[in-house]
Order: sequence, then structure tokens, then C-alpha cells
Amino acid sequence: MAAAPLRVLACGDVEGRLEALFGRVRAIQSKSGPFDMLLCVGNFFGSTSEAEWAEYCTGTKKAPIPTYVLGANDQETVSYFPDVSGCELAENITYLGRRGLYSGTSGLQIAYLSGTESQYEPAPAYSFSAKDVAELKASLLSTPNFKGVDILLTSPWPRDVGTFANSAGEIDTKKCGSKLVSDLAASLKPRYHFAALEKAYYERLPYRNHTVLQETPKHVSRFIALADVGNTSKKKYLYAFSIVPMSLMDPAELVKQPQDTTENPYRKSQKEAQKSKAFLCAEEESACQFFFDLSKHQGKKRPSDGKEGGNYQPKQAKKPPQPSGPCWFCLASPEVEKHLVVSIGTHCYLALAKGGLLPDHVLILPIGHYQSVVDLSSEVVEEVTKYKSALKEFFRSKGKRYVLFERNYKSQHLQLQVIPVPLDRCTAEDIKESFIAQAQKQKIELLEIPEHSDITQVARSGTPYFYVELDTGEKLFHRIRGPFPLHFGRAVLASEAVLAIPHRADWRRCEAERAEEAAQARAFRRDFQPFDFALRA
Repeated sequence: MAAAPLRVLACGDVEGRLEALFGRVRAIQSKSGPFDMLLCVGNFFGSTSEAEWAEYCTGTKKAPIPTYVLGANDQETVSYFPDVSGCELAENITYLGRRGLYSGTSGLQIAYLSGTESQYEPAPAYSFSAKDVAELKASLLSTPNFKGVDILLTSPWPRDVGTFANSAGEIDTKKCGSKLVSDLAASLKPRYHFAALEKAYYERLPYRNHTVLQETPKHVSRFIALADVGNTSKKKYLYAFSIVPMSLMDPAELVKQPQDTTENPYRKSQKEAQKSKAFLCAEEESACQFFFDLSKHQGKKRPSDGKEGGNYQPKQAKKPPQPSGPCWFCLASPEVEKHLVVSIGTHCYLALAKGGLLPDHVLILPIGHYQSVVDLSSEVVEEVTKYKSALKEFFRSKGKRYVLFERNYKSQHLQLQVIPVPLDRCTAEDIKESFIAQAQKQKIELLEIPEHSDITQVARSGTPYFYVELDTGEKLFHRIRGPFPLHFGRAVLASEAVLAIPHRADWRRCEAERAEEAAQARAFRRDFQPFDFALRA
């Protein structure tokens, strides 16, 4: 028999307006039935709280349901909280404490962190520090089989919570809130996270707590910021929801992913934390490097590196398949516009893109006929890698970073599109966010490929896909199963968020005269010459 859900109310800044809050709670209960608890985040007390609060302290008035509050966010209200470890403030009103985990008899687990972020140790009584967050994380993450908490209560918003998400209105989530709270939320994986202080209501789209294809599915998290009680703008300050404790849920039901689930907004901070302790697990890397070994389906054991398996032989060179008709990109074909070619290697060549986004938008192409990266032989892959390295070094010398993408859909010859983006225009993380955000808008599932893996572990030969690679090594992948916008990659890079040239998203609108194209190719060839390994062969 399924466990009965708990009915919970969450509230934003009360600011001492107890009668307004509890009057509203009574009205909701008379209309919708009883709730089990009220959780308050933000400023519970205000500058005019004393007279109203005295009636609750003496028992003249009583909160209508069990109410749990966070501590002070400023020096003025510290005196209302006599015990930092938590205590009953009045009948039915409990101060949870500075930080910790509240577990009710129902099994519901509520993690809490009082105050605002402090840069100093020890933190003032109304603040928390990095040490407080680290200790709270350590106490919970050390619990056997820890999966997350049901609810997280903080007063500040988590920094960057709006990444990959719906708009937070006037609140700039890249500047607002606490990085420590972001780190806490990333680690504790709350099913619900409530915060306040910004006098705004914001219900973020749910986000996932696992990396698709790399980790087993986990439950999603929902972040809800609530406004202040009785605000004149009628912004929502009370949020009602039902919840079955995680410990009592069917595991399959718990990890269901709603249709509008987004990527985790705190991935960047998580990655930075992981890098800082990467040396601790370096020896384990080879054991977990491959997340999807396609060769298993062929009944052959694939060694994780060339040193294992005494009979292992390197991939043999194979003759590329011949095109079924004229090909615009096979170098031996009369169809190739050779005036755009800027470098020729043994197995690959570089050519400026016809109708490029920018004058230095270049293509890496195999000399022979291959449809996609997945089909390439090992020696072609090796030379593609050399061209990537050369282009990275070349563009960095120009104050740029490159973005590479491939669309293996409605195309017959591999084209690796390489587009430079000025370093002062946006970061690699900004570019990745732009791809993911645009994909979500168009209901395209763009997944991140693990750092030590490559596309051949995700897609088989003949599989239609779209693939993005940043010069940081980060990779995004979409398996195409239906119609796909042909100009998606260009449109993202041309958007206001990246290059701000949206009128150049379609290459057919960007074609230049042959003489102009030839001049651009000569200029690129001249500038690229010091980096061109093919000239040194």
C-alpha cells in the first residue's frame, strides 16, 4: 500500500507579519483541508515584530499548524533566536537551528541552513561560512546509501539557479544569491529547495541530478523562491504541495523525469569541485572511463587501452566507401571548389566554409569519402585530431576559441564545422549553455558526453546525429530520430548570446563572389602557415 503524502506549506519572508500569515493559513485550511506543517524561509522577524510576537510568546495567540523557521539574516533579529542549535520559540513555532537535518516521524528529511553567506571565519551569528556548508555536507553525505534529501531550506537563493531554465524575471541569477548554497544544493540533491530574501516569486523548471548516459537516473530537484508576506504586488508567498518521503517511495516512481526537466544548473561548480579532488581517483580512471562500449554488442572484448590484451591489433586502414554520385567534398571530385582549400594533409584537408559565418569559418574534411566521424579509420581520426590541435593553437593566437560541430543528417560527406569565437565575447560555458538552452526550446535532447569518452561510444555507423565539441574538450550529442533543423548549429552560434549575427544563420544568405572567397582563403592560408603541420611533413 502506497504511503499517504504529507501536505506542506512553504512561506517566504514573513517580516513579522504573523497575523497576515496565519490568517492566510487558516483560510487555506478551511477551504482545502488540514496541512501537516508550515516551513518559513527568509526573514521571519521584522523591525516591528515585538508587540505582535509577544502575544505568541505568552500563549495569547497560537500558530494554527506546526511552523518551522530559519534563523536571523541580520544583527537586529539575532536576539529572537536564543539557542543556535534550535529551540521552540512559541507554541507550534520552532527554530530549526543554524544548520542540520530535521527528520520527522513521517520519515521526511528536511535539510536547513540559516543566515546569509559570510566570507569570514568565524561567521557572525546571522551568517554561514564555507566551513558550515562543508560540515553540513559531510554529515549528510556520509550517511549510508545517501540519495538526497526531501527538502532544503535556505534564505538566500543559490547562485546560477537560472542556468538552462525559464526566466527569473528581474532577478539576475548569475549575480544574485550564494555560491555556497549552490554547492550545497548540488551535493544534497533536494527534491524541493525553498529560498526567499529577493521579494520575488520564481518556480524554476525541474532539473536532473544525474548525467544522462553516464550515471543511473536520479530524482529531479525543484527550486521555488517565495516573495514576502502581504506584498502589495500580490506576488506568491505561500506554496502548497504534497510529498511522500523519499525513503517510502517506489524507486522507479522516485526517478521519473518530467517532460520539462532541464540540465543541472550547478554542473560547472560540481565539475570544479571534482577537478580539485581528481588526483584522489586518478588510479580508478581507467576502470570507469567507458560508459557505453558498443563493441560489447558485437561479441568482442574491447581493451581500455592499447597495452591490454596480448592479441590486440590496431584498427586496420580501410578503403573509404565510394560516393553513390557526385560529391562536393571528396578532394578528387571535380565538384570541389578548390579555391577554398587552405591546407592539405595525408588523409584530411581544410577548406573555408562556403557562405561561412565568419571569414575564418573553416571545415575539416576527409580527403576520401566518409559520411561521419563514426565511420573514420584510425589514421584519418589521428589527422583530424592534429588539425583540431593546430586550429586551437592558431585561433588562440588570434584571441579566439573554436567551436566544432557535425550534423550527420541529410549529408553524405563528413564536414566538421569549426567556428572561432572571440575570447572576450563569451566563455566556453556560455557557449555550451546557449546550445543547451536553444535545444530545450526546440525540444531537442542535447546530452553531454563524458570527458574521457568519444562519439564512437555513443553512435553506430549510419546513426543520424548532431554533435558539438568545445576547445575545452567538452562534448554535446543529440541522436536524431525525426525532423531536425538543418541550420541549428549555425543558428546557435549566430545568436545574440554568442556571435550576435543572427542574419547569417543560413549559409545561402552569406555567399560571396568567387574572387572574395579566394582572397579570404589566401589570407587564412598565409596566417595559418606557422601552425600547419601538413607543411612540415
